[in-house]
Amino acid sequence: MKKELLFAFAAFFFMSLSAITGVYAGEQDQKTDTLSKDKVDVTGDQKADTVYLKGVYYEEGAAFLKEISLRVKASDGKTYKAELEGGYEPHIQFEDLNHDSINDMYISIPTGGSGGLSNFYLYTLKDFKLIDLSVPDPLVINSQFENGYKATISIQNTKQSYTFDLRDRSEEYERLGLYVNGKLSEPTELMVNPYSTLKIIPIEGKKGLLGVQRISGAFNADTIAFVESFWLYEDGKWILKDTKVMKMNSRTR
Repeated sequence: MKKELLFAFAAFFFMSLSAITGVYAGEQDQKTDTLSKDKVDVTGDQKADTVYLKGVYYEEGAAFLKEISLRVKASDGKTYKAELEGGYEPHIQFEDLNHDSINDMYISIPTGGSGGLSNFYLYTLKDFKLIDLSVPDPLVINSQFENGYKATISIQNTKQSYTFDLRDRSEEYERLGLYVNGKLSEPTELMVNPYSTLKIIPIEGKKGLLGVQRISGAFNADTIAFVESFWLYEDGKWILKDTKVMKMNSRTR
């Protein structure tokens, strides 16, 4: 009996050890890939630093990166690192966006999906101090459908309001039950997305950012308008310089 118990215990021990070893091996198999490598001075000491974007794919053959990181092997011999959100095909640009005459590191990472959204990051390593400068928050936009196949939006940042005539979509909205004979079935907000695009452009003779937010109606593909915002980094923060609202292909200010 004691011998049988001993064999049973030994079998359980080796099975447990095998399971633990398998988990550990699986973790060890997570390969970190170098996604990009650039030689750029990002510290301001006039010496080239090596800037990497590295990532771990969700699984072999997958396009989605579950882990992404920024790593800088600087000219002082140290490595600086920042963890980023997962996504697809991250892209890095080197531009002086805070206007201190030193290249900053601007990273965009598409997240996939029908909304076409991305995450954006901005870092400086001036004087060998890695600082997250962040990017401007999307505009705060209140929105709602109105009776008579109309919709309104109000941009809190600027206190501006806009009205959209949506009569060309009345048949679809009636079919969906959003409206009944032109009357709104119930109070309904529009879909206001965060940035789909946040790209570097010249603003007032300096490098700034242009953000684009899509506003949709009854469903994500029901695009009603795009709202552009123009940002410039001044005195340690992002300043909104202008906004433009476009209904499909027409533009209004």
